[in-house]
Amino acid sequence: MDTEATIIFVIASFSMAVILIMSRERIPESMRRSMAILSILFVLFAFFLIVYSFFRAGT
Repeated sequence: MDTEATIIFVIASFSMAVILIMSRERIPESMRRSMAILSILFVLFAFFLIVYSFFRAGT
């Protein structure tokens, strides 16, 4: 498992979520729901990768 790619993905997904929360008034209504769902999926997958890397580090 490539740890550099995982770290970059985790940082990017959490950054996207923070930027989306901070600028929710400026995002058009038609894009707001789809971007929120995509951001939630990215954050969930990033959390899964963090937990998976902890389990892999123990073996």
